[in-house]
Amino acid sequence: MTPDREKQGRIIFFTVFGLALIGALALPELCPAAASPTGSEARPELGHVLPIWSIIPFIGILLSIALCPLLTPHFWHDHFGKVSAFWAILFAVPAVYVYHEMAVIPILHIYIIDYIPFIILLWALFTISGGIVVTGSLRGTPVMNTILLVIGTVLASWVGTTGASMVMIRPVLRANRDREKKAHVVCFFIFLVANIGGALTPLGDPPLFLGFLHGVPFFWVTKAILPHMILASLIVTALFYLIDTYYYRKEKSRLVVPESPAEKIPIKIEGVYNLLFLLGVVGFVLLSGYWKAGGFSVMGIEVDYQNIVRDVGIIIMGILSLRFTPWKLRELNEFSWAPIMEVAKLFAGIFMTILPALGILKAGYQGAMAGLLVYVKEPVHYFWASGSLSSFLDNAPTYLTFFYMAMGQLGMPEAMVPGALGSIAGNPEFVALLKGISAGSVFMGANTYIGNAPNFMVKSIAEEAGVNMPSFFGYMLKYSIPILIPTFILVTFVFF
Repeated sequence: MTPDREKQGRIIFFTVFGLALIGALALPELCPAAASPTGSEARPELGHVLPIWSIIPFIGILLSIALCPLLTPHFWHDHFGKVSAFWAILFAVPAVYVYHEMAVIPILHIYIIDYIPFIILLWALFTISGGIVVTGSLRGTPVMNTILLVIGTVLASWVGTTGASMVMIRPVLRANRDREKKAHVVCFFIFLVANIGGALTPLGDPPLFLGFLHGVPFFWVTKAILPHMILASLIVTALFYLIDTYYYRKEKSRLVVPESPAEKIPIKIEGVYNLLFLLGVVGFVLLSGYWKAGGFSVMGIEVDYQNIVRDVGIIIMGILSLRFTPWKLRELNEFSWAPIMEVAKLFAGIFMTILPALGILKAGYQGAMAGLLVYVKEPVHYFWASGSLSSFLDNAPTYLTFFYMAMGQLGMPEAMVPGALGSIAGNPEFVALLKGISAGSVFMGANTYIGNAPNFMVKSIAEEAGVNMPSFFGYMLKYSIPILIPTFILVTFVFF
């Protein structure tokens, strides 16, 4: 990056900032009816009244993540947290000024109910997995890489995409340390381990866990989505093997010669007791789904006791890992806190700016996206609509929105969900719609770095290890669009 290009990038960046700030300051004038939401009459929820252009800060933070590392890398490295805070404030301050408590409550809700547990879970999984070290003669051959990705894909449905990603990414990076081309390995890792592999149980991905909390039987998704998951995984894994073989053969002559059989170091897992802490995290997540302990209200926000127990328990698991794992094991993993700090700062902004998009989507036919949602009727529509939005929005609330849309379309209350899915004489229409929602929300989280929680974490860990990862748009143009979209089109023709 030349100094001139860095300077030009900063000029462009601050120009966009300035225009966005002017627009935000003008918001009260553009929404005079909402500026004084007083009176005793019942008021609609925030998503019903927000205009479509209220998602501009969300677009701004996405473009910042995509372009700033290219245009202003030094500025971004030093100030990405401030950039995230700027876009968050750009929505929060005008929204609170215009809509008062109608905006305050959703903002508090998304941080108390969503962001804080999200970061606690990521921190614990990052901390615990950082104490598990796989040593020995792992060589990044196409066969070995494919085996590691298959193991991670299988693990993802049982310890979660985040848990499997955090456990498997470091062995994958260590195996490929001597490879020249390895960004593709990490991108396919995101496809399979961080997303598609989590489709078989509610433990695998947050959207499916929400479905479980709302009456979907635990193993329903295992039977319903297994064929879709197998087809998508086989296609993506086969493409990975072909691509990795191509790169490996090109650089084989320049790689370090493998050890002779006598010199090979047996594969060994150290810090294996951290798997107990990992299972503890899974146990606390399951507990919060099964145990209904009541709760209390904070400014109209319902806080459940079981969720407090879950979050405290997860924190304890992370602390125990720090206490009992020698730091030398973390040093072998090249462990640092930088990736989790980057994710925490960026997603603090993303969770704020995503609020208007989720609110409008939740408003359904009464919101600003009514013109889009009116065309969502068939299973194939639900597959692509939930998947496309899950590529950029949080896939958990996106899943829940289409879940309720499907019930509304069929005139079915939530109490009927277990019977509609769990009995022979169920509701085949709802089954078909929910298959589309489930597969779309889980699979298409792989389309962007922010489509699912572990994606950005894996990217950050890889970059910390020296892998030259593609940019936000580079990932989409070079990997997800040419590889995943044709795969999902094939899945569409076969199953929808």
